[in-house]
Amino acid sequence: MNAFPLLHRPLAAAAALLLAGCAGVAPHDTFKTSADLARTGAGAEARLAYTDDERRALAAEVEAMLKTPLDIDAAVRLALLNHPGLQATYHEAGIAQADLVQATRLRNPSFGFARMAGDGEREIERGVGVDLAGLLTMPLRQRMAARRHEEATLRIAAAIERHAHDTRRAWIEAVAARQALDYARQVAAAADASSALTTRMRQAGNASALDLAREQAFHAEAGAAVLRAGRELDSARERLTRQLGLWGAQAGYALPERLPDLPAQPSEGADIERLALERRLDVRTARAAAAGTASDLGLTRTTRLVNVFDLGYASKSETGKARSEGYDVALELPLFDWGGARVARAESLYLQALGHVAQTAVDARSQARAAYLGYRASYDVARHYREHVLPLRKKIADETLLRYNGMLASPFELLLDAREQAAAVHAAIQAQRDFWLADTELRAALGGPLPAPAASEHDQHHHHSTHDQKEPTP
Repeated sequence: MNAFPLLHRPLAAAAALLLAGCAGVAPHDTFKTSADLARTGAGAEARLAYTDDERRALAAEVEAMLKTPLDIDAAVRLALLNHPGLQATYHEAGIAQADLVQATRLRNPSFGFARMAGDGEREIERGVGVDLAGLLTMPLRQRMAARRHEEATLRIAAAIERHAHDTRRAWIEAVAARQALDYARQVAAAADASSALTTRMRQAGNASALDLAREQAFHAEAGAAVLRAGRELDSARERLTRQLGLWGAQAGYALPERLPDLPAQPSEGADIERLALERRLDVRTARAAAAGTASDLGLTRTTRLVNVFDLGYASKSETGKARSEGYDVALELPLFDWGGARVARAESLYLQALGHVAQTAVDARSQARAAYLGYRASYDVARHYREHVLPLRKKIADETLLRYNGMLASPFELLLDAREQAAAVHAAIQAQRDFWLADTELRAALGGPLPAPAASEHDQHHHHSTHDQKEPTP
């Protein structure tokens, strides 16, 4: 017959929950959820390198990617695989799942032993205690732990998206800086030639001292522009290198010579607010935090009166007496603290979380609208340069050259046009860079890209005709 029947059912339930909570920690499972959540916003797949073999495989993949110039998508993939700080963030998945597994396990039972002897007598006491309150509230604690696990999953996904976004910006700025430097060198070479030509004309008496000074000033300014563009390229490239997590020989990676061409048509923004609320991780994180606070409130209300409840088995034996057995119960009496303050605090935290959810949604909607307006404006400016300003500048350059060859225009008109053309091309490069930066901001505001519009036959023809167009050479 069971000597302590009152403990039979609670201990059996505790044993069942203990066995259920003995599952091992698998960080890849939690991280895979984060990577899947971030895939749309990041535009690439993140992977966790947990073992030495996985780290070696990622290192080999990185080396293979560095053998060719990195386009923007390859740069994002490389950053998500190689950045050591981001990989450190990935390991939060293992921490989060370990905490979740820990919450499914009952607190270990306590064992007490006391021995006293004197005057030829000996007294021994033994006791085993079980946290019965923890057992009764375990389902609620498991739900709370699951909420925190979900929040950690969303935080990791948000870190992946944020790093991908910053890498896209760094890549655009680095490639635009290289494109600007290449054109600044072309302008400097043209300025050098024009300065030499004007010097010879001055020596022949065909140019004034003012003409020569103007060309020399332009030559000096062109040289300064090359130095400034080189400094900007070095700075932009280092920012990208940090985002990629590269160093040493790997920092010599190659980039494309030019930014991608503009799309034939801009994406439409009919559903941008809906997409932002559905896909943005900050909105989902705020909702998960509110749900977790609601779960905390449920636990607080359940345990407002019973804060400590321990049930234990006790055994006592004395010299010359029969062994005695029993149990002891420890219960906190709600004489001074009825738990009302804890409940009120939990309710205030829940209402605060609801306010944060509402504000996050308002901000997401506004940021989506603002990002799309910036995207459209940047597209219109860049297209205006592509379709109007640069073609007109090229036409003016061609006509001026014809007039010069026909001795109807002076060399100084030709050189003046070259300077104006250089300014227009530089502005066009900046407009193209601004568009792709705005496209990146829109992707971040929506938690992913907008669907690309279907281009008409006329737009496709125009896009192909301008795809290989180079900047005019002064």
